[in-house]
Amino acid sequence: MSALAFASLDIDDYARSLDARLQGKPAEDILRIAIAELFPGQIALVSSFGAEAAVLLHLVAQVDRSTPVLFLETGKLFDETLAYRDLLIDKLGLTNLRNLRPDPRALAANDEGGTLWFRDADACCRIRKVEPLERGLKPFAASINGRKRFQAATRSAIPLVEADGARLKFNPLADWGPAEIEAYFIHHDLPRHPLVAQGYPSIGCAPCTQPVQAGEDTRAGRWRDSEKTECGIHNRPYSSLK
Repeated sequence: MSALAFASLDIDDYARSLDARLQGKPAEDILRIAIAELFPGQIALVSSFGAEAAVLLHLVAQVDRSTPVLFLETGKLFDETLAYRDLLIDKLGLTNLRNLRPDPRALAANDEGGTLWFRDADACCRIRKVEPLERGLKPFAASINGRKRFQAATRSAIPLVEADGARLKFNPLADWGPAEIEAYFIHHDLPRHPLVAQGYPSIGCAPCTQPVQAGEDTRAGRWRDSEKTECGIHNRPYSSLK
């Protein structure tokens, strides 16, 4: 789709029409339509290289290994996540990894001691995740992410396609459950994030991620004992960013 044609559309209406069109299609078909048909050269995968990330990364690699993969290197990640990123990129043959880092000036002005996460988690996420991602997404008309409805009550109604400010956001695994994810890992012999075996089914920055107890939401260990449930990259619009 040309930039001119996309700009002429009502983004919310277009998202709803695409969501209806893609209902019932397997994730492989959704990705092929998004990457190769609708937005060739204009779409990026946003990946945390977390507990379930290998599934979506593998699926995207089957469509186009040169698809840009945007990774938020916040400076607060587990060493295991960085090693897992490198392992998956090599194993899957992905050729366009883009590491997005916080603006050093923003860190110097707001988080010189590196403890902003403790004092104001929302501000920390904004500087280390939200703003770097918005800068990284500027060249693209659409993005892909791996959110799933089963992960938390706050994600129970996410569609396959949604408007994300002026962009489209594809959630091709929205209706996948734990059994499907596990089966995909086994069938394709995908490596696991090393922290999963230690009780981390959802993995973000090290200071704000804890193991999860049996019966809890998979994201219960993120920002535990606070009302915060999302880092902010899936909230729109990004009206404060220029």
